[in-house]
Amino acid sequence: MNTELNNYPPMSPYFTVRDASKAIEFYKAAFGATEISRLTDARTGGVGHAELMINGSHFMLADENPAWGNKSPLSLGGTAVGFSLIVENADAATERARAAGATIEMPPTDMFYGFRSAGISDPFGHKWMLQHQIENVSHEEMQKRWDAMLASGNTGCTNTDK
Repeated sequence: MNTELNNYPPMSPYFTVRDASKAIEFYKAAFGATEISRLTDARTGGVGHAELMINGSHFMLADENPAWGNKSPLSLGGTAVGFSLIVENADAATERARAAGATIEMPPTDMFYGFRSAGISDPFGHKWMLQHQIENVSHEEMQKRWDAMLASGNTGCTNTDK
């Protein structure tokens, strides 16, 4: 495990989770994450800070700490933030995440915007969109498809009507 990250990206998400050690193992199993570093509280065994990479993207996480104002989606009753992860194969990635403990919210579906996408919730309350591109769609075409989808009454973005 590399204990230094010398070139931080301009922005990195920071997750708050219950049981960060288990979350780290989940992200490794589900998404092939690589652990860069971890600071552990010797008294409690809790993770005060960890850094991981998924497909070249950096993110950080820590255990909940109400004294610091850090609450997980499980404590908050949901999250207003989701993560989009580009994968080689959305179907395979969704199955790997499910096997690691994720809940499938939307099965892999060909979407109007040119991606095959699936929605999952990880066991720690975070939402993920796993997707790979299936066609190039211009902004103009995407707007037409969006308009047609809304006109048909479909607000779930689960069709590829053209």
